[in-house]
Amino acid sequence: MIHYTVSWLVRIIIAALCRIDAGDLRGLPMRGPCILVTNHINFLEVPLLYTRLMPRRVAALVKVETWNNPLLGFLGNLWNGIPIARGTIDRKAINAAKEALAEGRILVIAPEGTRSGDGVLKRGQPGIVLFAANSGIPIYPLAHYGGEMFWKNLRSFRRTGFKVKLGKPFVVSSNGTRLGREQRNVIADEIMLKIAELLPEKLKGYYAGLTGKEYQYIQTI
Repeated sequence: MIHYTVSWLVRIIIAALCRIDAGDLRGLPMRGPCILVTNHINFLEVPLLYTRLMPRRVAALVKVETWNNPLLGFLGNLWNGIPIARGTIDRKAINAAKEALAEGRILVIAPEGTRSGDGVLKRGQPGIVLFAANSGIPIYPLAHYGGEMFWKNLRSFRRTGFKVKLGKPFVVSSNGTRLGREQRNVIADEIMLKIAELLPEKLKGYYAGLTGKEYQYIQTI
């Protein structure tokens, strides 16, 4: 009851502050495990996307520092956040994420590893490969934009337009090759390119001019 009440209250508040175009989320499966990879702009997309994904069962990797804030820590626990220590191989978080997938949840990962603030895409981190490569689990790229204008619009008493675009699912295969550091970076970049393809040119950032290339490790399904 607490989960339902808080989630719907948050959804109503965000809907009052934003003009949300998130119809693409209907393209995600209602059941079964999948990985949702997305860009990370600011705080806004977490409650917005989570409450729009309901009633799907969701878990997400969230920086451990989030729990230093009592309110954010409460929401992290309520919404099945998995605390992860960035910059390390956090085995506890990895195992928890794998358990979430085994339970048939959508696992949400932001490969950038940090907020961009301005919506311009940063380079993805190779940690995503731990979950993506050779798992056979469908991966859906998701891009959102508009949220970078939230604070400016709020100060001007304007609603923020928030656009969500969902790409076609794919899997990642190593093609039988050993995944060293270089290969992991290539896979992370290919995953990020799938997100970049969904963004306006001005927000592609690190991946501007690279979209449309042939993929070495990604296979669309």
